[in-house]
Amino acid sequence: MARTVSTNTTVDRDGMLDFVRPRHRMLVATTRADGRPQMSPVSGGVDDLGRIVISTYPGRAKTRNAERRSAASVLVLSDDWNDAWIQVDGDAEVLHMPEAADALVDYYRSISGEHPDWQEYRAAMAIQNKSLLRITPTRWSPISTGGFPADVAARLDGA
Repeated sequence: MARTVSTNTTVDRDGMLDFVRPRHRMLVATTRADGRPQMSPVSGGVDDLGRIVISTYPGRAKTRNAERRSAASVLVLSDDWNDAWIQVDGDAEVLHMPEAADALVDYYRSISGEHPDWQEYRAAMAIQNKSLLRITPTRWSPISTGGFPADVAARLDGA
């Protein structure tokens, strides 16, 4: 039986954004005060300016960390566990209410499309005191898939 061979496909900024836009399962990594990484599973989208957007709360570790140090990384996963992924590194900014209101609308649209009642949505975001992480990509990995390195797969298939 042929082995699955890992792949790495280098993409430009547009290719990276095309890959990320339909995928909303992400892990965001920020840096704790002691220098160690802090990771959180999140839902995210891409706004009209090509920034990764993530809804959060002011007191969450990822929010506090991004306010202290803007460097952040996002691992964007496909819906199927063994499918492709990409790591996007960038600079994070944090928006809090009420400044975050319009950006939270953009966040919602990037994931779910139009809301049936934007006034209701904005009110809910205000009541919840939501915040938004907005990460401007500065570099990214190739789009990758798991599997064996090609030379290992060939040796295993020949065995």
